[in-house]
Amino acid sequence: MYLFHSSTGAQLNPNEVIKEIIEFINADNRRCYKVIIGTDSEKLQDSTADFVTAIVVHRVGNGGRYFWRRIASAEIGKKYFTLRDRITDEVLTSLEIAKEVLSTMKNFDMPKFDFEIHVDIGEKGETRAMIQELVGMVRANNFEAKTKPDSYAASKVADRHV
Repeated sequence: MYLFHSSTGAQLNPNEVIKEIIEFINADNRRCYKVIIGTDSEKLQDSTADFVTAIVVHRVGNGGRYFWRRIASAEIGKKYFTLRDRITDEVLTSLEIAKEVLSTMKNFDMPKFDFEIHVDIGEKGETRAMIQELVGMVRANNFEAKTKPDSYAASKVADRHV
């Protein structure tokens, strides 16, 4: 099991992260919230990659909290020779975490919140050709997808820890 880190440096297991999110939302349940998952990666010299996934809980108009974890593809013996493969695995990682988080959060009585997957792709740069495919993958899993410049959970929060 991979541990998440809080923005303050604490290490938490996935259930503790969800507990923290629920407590944060319930602390001011009159507000609107977004729970957002985003993953970024960095290719290393040996063609492996480090993947960082961020879970962000945004209290709209009033800040938020985030948690992140790092997984090295070298740990599972996977190498990346194309950008497409690496970006696709970023999305698959976000989807996996999103499903785990959402299925656990549904077990708790809490206010309604929006749920998004942030994908580290945009209209500018090499990833523009992948937008339709990867956004389609996210939507096929019944999640709302955001791309750059609106995908801050992936392109800013997770990127900060890659």
